[in-house]
Amino acid sequence: MPYTLPELPYAKDALGEFMSAETLEYHHGKHHKAYVDRTNQLVGEKNLGSLPLSRLIVQAKQQGEKTLFNQSAQIWNHSFYWQCLAPAQGQRPTGKLAELIDQAYGSTDNLLAELKKEAVGHFSNGWAWLVLDGGALKITSLHDADSPVAYDGMKPLLTLDVWEHAYYIDYRNVRADFAEKVLGNIVNWDFVAQNLDGKGVSRADQEG
Repeated sequence: MPYTLPELPYAKDALGEFMSAETLEYHHGKHHKAYVDRTNQLVGEKNLGSLPLSRLIVQAKQQGEKTLFNQSAQIWNHSFYWQCLAPAQGQRPTGKLAELIDQAYGSTDNLLAELKKEAVGHFSNGWAWLVLDGGALKITSLHDADSPVAYDGMKPLLTLDVWEHAYYIDYRNVRADFAEKVLGNIVNWDFVAQNLDGKGVSRADQEG
């Protein structure tokens, strides 16, 4: 099979009260795995050979292969998302990232409030994103499986999954609580800062 389910970068119980082991068991072990399995099935049926995941996503979108795009983009989105999280240790942005946040939003707290607002206000399924756009920070959201991989110039830094399966076990239907708790406590700011080099897409890619 060309694509695989990446291991989580932490134990399933490492995110504590903010994201339970049960949520990770279902979200990673079942939902994410299902996207991998379905993508591999479609690639086999279409005899697409071995393409890097990022190239497969772009090609599927360009060719209007909606099902393949949705499934493959969700592999990448989730692989990136897991790396955006880390066990709560009081982490905060530092260095260049902190400077960019202060320039664009005034403070980290203001950034988190705006990102939470984007996440909560996003209708139905999708992803809230912090991206680098022309050297400046930008908050946006994308619907369903849509991904920064498919857009030139959209360099991903941080994402929050706002599909209901991402939070229902722990927070039921209260997306606002989920966004506040996750963004305020378990963001892997070192990973976000690393993505300032513009190579965020590569950090969730697979060779195929």
